Amino acid sequence: MAAARHEICAVALAEAFRGDGEILASPIGVLPQIAARLARATFAPDLLLTDGVATLIGGVPPVGLGADAPVPVVEGWLPYRAIFDTVWSGRRHVVMGASQIDRYGNQNIACIGDPARPKVQLLGMRGAPGNTINHPTSYWVPAHGKRVFVAKVDVVTGVGYDRARALGPRASRFHDIRRVVTDLAVLDFQTPSRAMRLASVHPGVTVADVVERTGFPLIVDEPVPTTRLPTDHELRLLREVIDPRGVGAREIAAA
Repeated sequence: MAAARHEICAVALAEAFRGDGEILASPIGVLPQIAARLARATFAPDLLLTDGVATLIGGVPPVGLGADAPVPVVEGWLPYRAIFDTVWSGRRHVVMGASQIDRYGNQNIACIGDPARPKVQLLGMRGAPGNTINHPTSYWVPAHGKRVFVAKVDVVTGVGYDRARALGPRASRFHDIRRVVTDLAVLDFQTPSRAMRLASVHPGVTVADVVERTGFPLIVDEPVPTTRLPTDHELRLLREVIDPRGVGAREIAAA
């Protein structure tokens, strides 16, 4: 079965959870939700998923069904007051978006322009500082371009490797930016300087395509591999169980 680009992205995002064990997944966005369910249904059965409110849910409920969605199986209770104990102990892995991100993984979702007089007001700090300093974080960027991948973010909401290093080992002991997945490529920070590296390019994308759409120098270790394709089993899960209405495709199309 041939895989579509959004399905390749879903698998790449799912791989961010590999090896996490029994840890709370907090995927923000449609494809990250699909990815977390795919990871749980395949190589990460201990991954904990929530209904977004206060319960831990069993199985891999489908996305995008709205009122037609089946009632989820409840595995446990995770009220708001318990979230912080989970967050502060490194037992959570969040996948967030990024309006801007720089070569060391500093993220901005607060505003564009001078914070005193921003051109565009965005989400604000939200939980990004605490997320990034206390537990694993990955990012999903549905439209790879220089407006997102910038030399310097206008505001630091998510803490990157350079700032985490400056805080010292006590403050940054749980800091871990796993990967950045975009519609073009997978990027990580597996370099001596912790600068962003081009880990793989999606099928049909060239290294030059990614470099041209990035606003800072990427670490490129040739030859750059191609992002792995979904297996037939993964494709069946995506199309028949997790995303039967194909809502994941619209997230890239709308970017």
